[in-house]
Amino acid sequence: MTATRADALLGRLLRGWLLILMVGAGGAGLSGCSLLPANTKTTQLKVAQPAEADTDNPNVTTRRISAYELTIEAPPELRALLMEHLDLARFRDTPDDMRLTAAELRRLAAVAPEQATKLLETAGYFNAKVKTEEIGDLSDGVRNLRLVVDTGPRALVRQMDLRIEGPLKTAAERGDKLATALERTLMQSWQLPVQSGFSQGDWSASKNALLTRARAQGYPLARMTHSEAVVQADDNQVDIAVTLESGPLFTLGELTVEGLKHQPEESVRRLAGYQLHQPYNEKLLLDFQERLVGTQLFDSASVEIQPESVTPPPGAESVEVPVTVKVREAARQQVTLGLGYQTVDGPSASVEYTHRKPFGLNIRERTKLELAKTRQVLETEVSSHPQPNMQRSLASVRLERIDDNNQVNTNLSTRLGYAKETEPEDRLTYVELLRSWEHKQDVQTTVAGAVSLNQQMTWRRLDSRVLPTKGWSATATVGGGWADSTTQSKGPFARAIGKAYWYHPLPGKWLFSTRVEAGQILAKTNVGLPEALRFRTGGDDTIRGYAFETLAPVDSAGNLTGGRVLLDGSVEFSHPLTPRIPQLMGALFLDAGNAAQNWGDYRPAWAYGTGLRYRSPVGVLRFDFAKGNQVDKWRMHFSLAISL
Repeated sequence: MTATRADALLGRLLRGWLLILMVGAGGAGLSGCSLLPANTKTTQLKVAQPAEADTDNPNVTTRRISAYELTIEAPPELRALLMEHLDLARFRDTPDDMRLTAAELRRLAAVAPEQATKLLETAGYFNAKVKTEEIGDLSDGVRNLRLVVDTGPRALVRQMDLRIEGPLKTAAERGDKLATALERTLMQSWQLPVQSGFSQGDWSASKNALLTRARAQGYPLARMTHSEAVVQADDNQVDIAVTLESGPLFTLGELTVEGLKHQPEESVRRLAGYQLHQPYNEKLLLDFQERLVGTQLFDSASVEIQPESVTPPPGAESVEVPVTVKVREAARQQVTLGLGYQTVDGPSASVEYTHRKPFGLNIRERTKLELAKTRQVLETEVSSHPQPNMQRSLASVRLERIDDNNQVNTNLSTRLGYAKETEPEDRLTYVELLRSWEHKQDVQTTVAGAVSLNQQMTWRRLDSRVLPTKGWSATATVGGGWADSTTQSKGPFARAIGKAYWYHPLPGKWLFSTRVEAGQILAKTNVGLPEALRFRTGGDDTIRGYAFETLAPVDSAGNLTGGRVLLDGSVEFSHPLTPRIPQLMGALFLDAGNAAQNWGDYRPAWAYGTGLRYRSPVGVLRFDFAKGNQVDKWRMHFSLAISL
């Protein structure tokens, strides 16, 4: 054997022994799951077969294992734990030049039961019995190994001793209502109660949750002074004990604002939402931060305290900490260009101009122009900075032109009002002046107008505002006023419209969502209402399978005209297409609804279809194919859906 060949062989032998020494190193801090019925899973490992010296007997030349199959008989979650961390399974990803020999495989198979037992202990199974069975010859051909797991009973929590000490305990004993409520909450929210299944992961998560809750609700210096879990392996029971030292109560002190250049500091202070010396609460500061970002005056904002910089006096029950706000102002003037494509309207373009301090005033002005094939919109909005009650005044003007085949509608509206926006709900109150011109082929042009007082409310109870999977949201608008028309009578009217969404996860990673929308106009039959107030439906976000707002009653000349009643909705089931990209989902849906002049004439159209969903960070991208019962072709829809 040449020197070069000997050096190469020695290098491979050393790498092989290094791998053997690594056996048993993983799995110390892993968590486990509850016991489920046993199943099996087979993994086949394929490797090259160069000649190699047997590490047991260097004088014997052997071959690397060409492949071996590993079957683990265990409950599904435990099988997943073992397949991820057991060396006998993990070595399927070994580089080609470090593949196993038959001798190395025998060693891994021999130590696998001991390693598996330690992994199972982290999941709460302290009396598990594991054995490795060899099926077939380990010298030639495909190797077959089976790991048989008898978990035995899972250990349960027998005793739980949770103690709260420090200023929190003192305040609670003195009768302080906030301290008493927090102490009760901490005790009741402990995640490992008596008779619950024990695992290392649940034990760590419970302690972390206890600390996190205490620190977020006024005691950011809280720490664990004692924690132990005593395992009675023979009885499959665990006694746990935890002592939490609360540290002093933090109260909110002086507010400091950093990063301002052009915007007034008072506009930041108005949004604080708390009083000086109020007990610290993490949610208070997070809400403050979200309100700052919601003003659109800042590109970023953070609100924080520095508890580690405070040294409480010995025995202090409370300490005041300053609050620091750091902001980065958005550009005072900003131009945004947009290009898009709609399945109904084709390509579109937009330009938006924003000025965050026009004429040196503490207001925000936004002007936007949208151009598409059948629809052009020009709108301007001016709004004040939020007041201490989170309310802001606003004024807007909107000019819209819609060219729909033989009909051209032009709408001009002006709104004056105020808005109050919070995380759970929004409120918008406004007076609207509306004027519209309806040009129809071979029909006299109709000029109509209306003045109305309106109230709009939005409620949200969602797990995520952008990518909801559970909860609901709803919007309702009610208003009333006076309408006039050149072709019909004038008179009073009332209008109401509501929309609701509901999301709910289903077993097997399915997601169910539904939507319902309803509207009603109350007015005498001969009162002429502007087209912009009447109802139409159909399109990407209402009833797919139909063109945008083509579901509506028609007049005597056969032209579409808005209705006075509306009802539509949809149901949808979606599911990830591949585990590797859970954001990509397939969907099946059914839509139905229509608009009509009255409920007696109401006849719902319906459509069904399938589509793709991509849950992007900015919302759900939807690509759908749908077919309606009143059309004889499939229609494609593409949209970006952002929840209310």
